[in-house]
Amino acid sequence: MDVTLLGTGDTTGTPTPGCDCDTCERAHELGVERSRFSVHVRNERTGESLLVDASPDFRHQFLTHDVPLPDAAVITHIHFDHLDGLGHAYRLLDHLPVYAADETDPQTGESVAETVRRRYDYLDQVEVLPRTPFEPIETCGFEVTLVPVDHPPLVCYGLAVEDPETGAKLSISGDSTYDIGEESRAVLDEPDLLLADGIVPADYCEHHPAGGAHFDDDGVARTFGTKHMTVEGAQALGGDLNADETRVVHVSHFLEAAEAFEDPLAVDGERFEL
Repeated sequence: MDVTLLGTGDTTGTPTPGCDCDTCERAHELGVERSRFSVHVRNERTGESLLVDASPDFRHQFLTHDVPLPDAAVITHIHFDHLDGLGHAYRLLDHLPVYAADETDPQTGESVAETVRRRYDYLDQVEVLPRTPFEPIETCGFEVTLVPVDHPPLVCYGLAVEDPETGAKLSISGDSTYDIGEESRAVLDEPDLLLADGIVPADYCEHHPAGGAHFDDDGVARTFGTKHMTVEGAQALGGDLNADETRVVHVSHFLEAAEAFEDPLAVDGERFEL
């Protein structure tokens, strides 16, 4: 299993257009980027590739990183920074099976799969395949399992990608607070690599109207506001799940420049062989 982090940033990415903050300037100096979230998973045995979320930076990501176009995709939720890259299927791909959850979202009245189908009904290349969370999907030689996480007000899903031949396992938290249920955690448990949403350090909670939540025994917030984990929360999730390695993704530019590109904060282009 060859995992490439195509996009490791939040909704505006880093550097953020029009921003001259120290962190964005530092990204320019280092020549690093955090574009909108997307992960490429290559099966070395079958030669197939799975795309997890379709970033609006799709074209840039596939031109920048030496990975093949996907044979299938999984969409975790309908926020634009995880979905809008599907439009790039036009004229680039002959056929793209797209897996998404079939549970109806009370907020939208549609499942993720139904929303994807409606928004991309003009693309004959995109075949939307609804799937029930916790039921494994067989695609690209992998077993992929969607699990509900916590990203209000919309439904959102994390996932585990496992190679049944080698036992390699990638877990992705999806956009989520630290409040991921036990059944979902059981599916995500003991990965070789965990990609965990951590948008800012915990001390930034003082700047959010909702503050922080899910505090540890030392009073450190593991959730920032109501939708995302803190960096500390993402690392704590890695410990909870016994991950061999945790990389923090969906990182914003609202970090101090001196610490914004330190481990375990991921940047685009990182590759892992599991």
